Amino acid sequence: MKKLAFLSTDHLEGFFVYDELLIAPFAQAGWHVDTISWHRRDINWDAYEAVIVRSTWDYQQHPEAFLKTLNEIDKSRAKLENTFTLQRWNLHKTYLKDLQKHGSMVVPTRWLSCFEKDKIEAQFRHWNTDYLIIKPTLSANADDTFKLSLAELNAKCDELMKIFANRQLMVQPFLDNIEKEGEYSLFYFNGNYSHAILKRPASGDFRVQEEHGGQLAVCSPNDDMLGAAEQALNAMPDTALYARVDLIRYEETWAIMELELIEPSLYFTLDAQSPQRFVEAFTQRMEDSVLHAV
Repeated sequence: MKKLAFLSTDHLEGFFVYDELLIAPFAQAGWHVDTISWHRRDINWDAYEAVIVRSTWDYQQHPEAFLKTLNEIDKSRAKLENTFTLQRWNLHKTYLKDLQKHGSMVVPTRWLSCFEKDKIEAQFRHWNTDYLIIKPTLSANADDTFKLSLAELNAKCDELMKIFANRQLMVQPFLDNIEKEGEYSLFYFNGNYSHAILKRPASGDFRVQEEHGGQLAVCSPNDDMLGAAEQALNAMPDTALYARVDLIRYEETWAIMELELIEPSLYFTLDAQSPQRFVEAFTQRMEDSVLHAV
């Protein structure tokens, strides 16, 4: 059998990982899968036909080391998915600026190079909002993400100054639709729509991840949602094996919250056919790469 690696991490306690649902369909397609931590330095990547980045859910804590690992894989004979170009572009959430330049509606954002209380405070008035979301431009799993009122901003000022002393951050108005309706995620494999889910935060929270108590349900996106997602995909600098587009209803339209291309959960548990679609998308890309190399 051909050898394939899933790139993961050392410790996944407390996380929901569904990639094991891919093992059987990959085996049926002639692929043996090894799951390998990206922290390991003793791996001969030339032994693999391909490496798919999956549950590397601490990469944001060591971004330079993570990029080094991706670069090593990219220089080996293994095909890296998603591509190194795409993952490097997606590493910082400033990619949202590129989506906006290509016509996508994104959640309004103020970008700051470090914590500046006066500039953040001004956004309450600018957006006429009672709450702001503050988070690093390089983040995952809602790490160091805060929902703050003006009073909370003042109370946490010292803490926030320490957290963001040397980190770029983004400030957004809190959109209460996240509580009223939820956040939609649309999944695409090799450019083709696969499935979609609706994520709602637990009562009293604003984070939709399962690890924070978020509730998930399968949904069917309408044409406007599909159009918004595909417009974002068309702005990518390369094609993707997998992409997750997170949308929220905003001012009578759909705004992009995230375009996840590095390690998004793909929620294979919620669509029984999605693992097979993923494997078929992968094998098609592998076949195409061979044809292009001839």
